[in-house]
Amino acid sequence: MISFFKSEDGKVERIEGYEPGCWIDVLEPTASDRTWLLDTLDIAPEFVKSAFDDEETSHVDVDDDTGQILVIVDCPFVESEDEADDKSITQYDTHPLTFVFLPERECFVTFSLRRNETVANFANGRYNDVHTGRRTQFLLKMLLRITQRYVVSLRSINRQIREYERALRKTMANSELMKMLGLEKSLVYFSTSLQGLDSTVSRIGYGRMFSLYEEDHDLLDDVKIEITQATEMCSIYTNILEGVMDTFSSVISNNLNYTMRTLTLITLVMAVPTIVFSFYGMNVEGLPVVQWAWFPVLVAAVICVVAILVIRKGRFLKK
Repeated sequence: MISFFKSEDGKVERIEGYEPGCWIDVLEPTASDRTWLLDTLDIAPEFVKSAFDDEETSHVDVDDDTGQILVIVDCPFVESEDEADDKSITQYDTHPLTFVFLPERECFVTFSLRRNETVANFANGRYNDVHTGRRTQFLLKMLLRITQRYVVSLRSINRQIREYERALRKTMANSELMKMLGLEKSLVYFSTSLQGLDSTVSRIGYGRMFSLYEEDHDLLDDVKIEITQATEMCSIYTNILEGVMDTFSSVISNNLNYTMRTLTLITLVMAVPTIVFSFYGMNVEGLPVVQWAWFPVLVAAVICVVAILVIRKGRFLKK
């Protein structure tokens, strides 16, 4: 689906078709959309190919023949129930958002292979002081909002880590451990995407591909600050999660050792009657007080009681 937008007094509004200075948003593009982009807007074919690639990494590229500029960044999102392996596990991932700047047509295009919350907010006019004609400024403002979404998602992950940690203190259920694993995977995706985003913003800041004005430098600094904050949060939460997982792994190992120790001691105590009765059950002569049938039972009971007292005194059954 292709939509057209243009700002009016700092407010983004939808328009019917292409105009100079407009913003063209392409959401979940089809084959016909691709043909229109190639034939009507004359976008470089390699740029369209990159925009249609769901695994494309964050980077900046320039087409020397046309002067078109390609910018790809990763955006955070929550996996839907259809995509998740386990519907009870909240897991985050990233997907690419592509910007193509067309200087000869005085417009720019965004490509989203799935619904992007940040793009939707800009399209719905939720933000003020947005000018589609100032393409570099628009890009930086959108990058700022994308980075802020990383921060919001990371705070949500931190809350879930604390929630799952409290649940694990009560029960060592496999479901809770799998939820922690899902968050660990999310942090890996975020860490990789933030590194690529930082590199992309640094290249934009060089000013070789984009003309940066005074207010753009301030906006660029805000984006870098948000990226630094998100990167540090991601690193801290990753370390916390690894520490929690290692701690509970040790707890599970200790519980297993305690269970095996208890079973071993019970087996040893239960072996005493078997040994005593085996002696008196053999068809041999010379065993003491054979005429008393209750004597082997008494001997076995006394040995078991002594063994239990020794074990309890030695605190073998305590964690």
